[in-house]
Amino acid sequence: MSETLALQEYTEKAYLDYSMYVILDRALPHIGDGLKPVQRRIVYAMSELGLSASSKHKKSARTVGDVLGKFHPHGDSACYEAMVLMAQPFSYRYPLVDGQGNWGSSDDPKSFAAMRYTESRLTPYAKVLLQELGQGTVEWTPNFDGTLTEPALLPARLPNVLLNGGSGIAVGMATDIPPHNLREVVNACLHLLDEPDADVTDLCEHIQGPDFPTAAEVITPRQDLIALYEKGHGSLRMRARWNREGSDIVITDLPYQTSGSKVLEQIAQQMRSKKLPMVADLRDESDHESPTRLLITPRSNRVDLDQLMLHLFASTDLERSYRVNMNMIGIDGRPRVKNLREVLVEWLEFRRQTVTRRLEWRLEKVMDRLHILEGLLVAYLNIDEVIEIIRNEDEPKAIMMERFGISDIQAEAILNLRLRNLAKLEEFTLKAEQDELEDERDYLESLLNSPELLSNLIRDELKQDAELYGDDRRSPLKERSAAQQLDQTALLPSEPVTVVLSKMGWIRAAKGHDIDPEALSYKTGDSFLTSAHGRSNQQAVLMDSTGRGYTLSAHTLPSARGQGDPLSGYFSAPANASFEQVIMGAESQYLLMASNFGYGFICKFEDLISRTKSGKAVVSLTKGAKLLAPARLDAPVKDYLVVVTSAGYLLAVSMSEIPQLSRGKGNKIINIPSAKLKAGEEFVQDMVVVSADAKLVVHAGKQHKVIQQDELKEYLGERGRRGKLLPKGYQNVSRLEVQA
Repeated sequence: MSETLALQEYTEKAYLDYSMYVILDRALPHIGDGLKPVQRRIVYAMSELGLSASSKHKKSARTVGDVLGKFHPHGDSACYEAMVLMAQPFSYRYPLVDGQGNWGSSDDPKSFAAMRYTESRLTPYAKVLLQELGQGTVEWTPNFDGTLTEPALLPARLPNVLLNGGSGIAVGMATDIPPHNLREVVNACLHLLDEPDADVTDLCEHIQGPDFPTAAEVITPRQDLIALYEKGHGSLRMRARWNREGSDIVITDLPYQTSGSKVLEQIAQQMRSKKLPMVADLRDESDHESPTRLLITPRSNRVDLDQLMLHLFASTDLERSYRVNMNMIGIDGRPRVKNLREVLVEWLEFRRQTVTRRLEWRLEKVMDRLHILEGLLVAYLNIDEVIEIIRNEDEPKAIMMERFGISDIQAEAILNLRLRNLAKLEEFTLKAEQDELEDERDYLESLLNSPELLSNLIRDELKQDAELYGDDRRSPLKERSAAQQLDQTALLPSEPVTVVLSKMGWIRAAKGHDIDPEALSYKTGDSFLTSAHGRSNQQAVLMDSTGRGYTLSAHTLPSARGQGDPLSGYFSAPANASFEQVIMGAESQYLLMASNFGYGFICKFEDLISRTKSGKAVVSLTKGAKLLAPARLDAPVKDYLVVVTSAGYLLAVSMSEIPQLSRGKGNKIINIPSAKLKAGEEFVQDMVVVSADAKLVVHAGKQHKVIQQDELKEYLGERGRRGKLLPKGYQNVSRLEVQA
């Protein structure tokens, strides 16, 4: 008879079963021994192979084969990788496997050799997990095919779940437990034994914070660490350690699981993209004696090394954030995120149970031996009668049991005695052993009957192990200022550059201000249009014929050795627009923006800067109007603005009358009859800013006229007036010039 099941019910049950398998039997560590099943099986299989810390190394393939064949029917590569992780001193705070051969490097943890090449054995620290295994301390479960048994847990003498930590991803949950220092954790356990009500803050007096295999700094503030331990989850930050050697920076310790080659590549990438001009050279001087030694050479002695390192911390893996999620399987077999107090309290309960089981197991052995000794001593007291019974009776065991009132086990022990053990001296040996075992029995019973004495035993064993396996903290705890990337303009060298724009809209930048842009080579049919002087760490603003502004960083422009790049590749300007002006300057630089229709306003250079490809509307131009070349202003309220039209009308206006706007059309500066504007008969030819101590030079063809300050006052008027006609011969003005 076939059984049917709804698909929804079947899939739900199957997925839940799979989820629980992944959570309990693969991804999460147990609070008792701090190991996942694969790690536990590797350690147990190695102990069964006799690979203790004092034995010779054996091929890793031998261990992996045993693990797969007896306990863990999964992939060999995954099993070997788990074994490698436990052998890497840069991955595990207290390694469990002592490897010989290539087991990877901190620069590339996955570069380990195949298991057929490497050899391994257990480390001395692994004894902490295995020492009490054969003493009735743990449950034993059948292996996957029921032919062998394996320990469900290892009887850890120390809270390995905190010492080595661990990470894993299950279904619907994950774990990230950082490693800790053995001495600190033991001190916290001892404090908890003395003060059972101690809270997380009290425990943090002993456990200062995580202690990683690397000596990089943990820079998370203490209050944040305490909050992390109170909640059982959060994040922490690590920062590389560095020092000065002459003018160079030497990085000696990297954050946990950070690759030195990757860090160098990140810095080199910034150098290639011209974002790190203050760095001249990078070198990796790491070797066997100095596993991490990265050298950064600054471009000059004037570079602020502290500021540079803060930038590198913010922009590379020299500073990293780590997630903490203390999710583990508890004594009750349920996964849960636990805070620091819960972890230690529960582990101490696990340890109490383990020690109790060990003592009960030993007491049982002692009682069994005492029982046998009691029977043997009865035999020695009646040795002649015992010998006679054994010689003359067909069933001596039953006769002895009835005659001397001894048990079956005692009678069997008497029958198994060798003749040489019937010597008189042996009786004294048995009595001495009996006295010794009776003392041990009394001691064990006192421990089992007194929780306080049991706690003292646990305390003494913790101190012994801390003395044997403990070491100093590796990851120093330092509160540091937050890393901050330097402003890109501050990073760039400030060198004089000339930005050149061609008539066909091609742009490039030449070093220096003394080049002749018209002498540069241009594409066929193209020629020089305009140029601007500035610095390499400044922005260049391109103005198009519609009054829109577009921004480029000067240091990103192609070299003037070539013919440049088309601006169409940088921006998406309107189809009918053409690029006409290029402007450079400091963000606080004042500029006069005006059209040839006589309208204008004052703005700052920062008002022109755009962050988008489509630019920013700066100057509103009426139909037919054209943008004039922007004029630089030093002190806009003290100077005069001189405007001249194509018909020869010249007007000088006080700069205080010109409005300051961030964008727009501006106000009318000079009055040109609208009929003449529409017909294109008259427009603004040029405008310049003249200071109170300068002269104005009017160029008209080959002639020029110098207008002194006294004469300039004749042309002074209010903004929006018609102005005064220049003398005959100078009315066909080509340009204005200012002379100091």
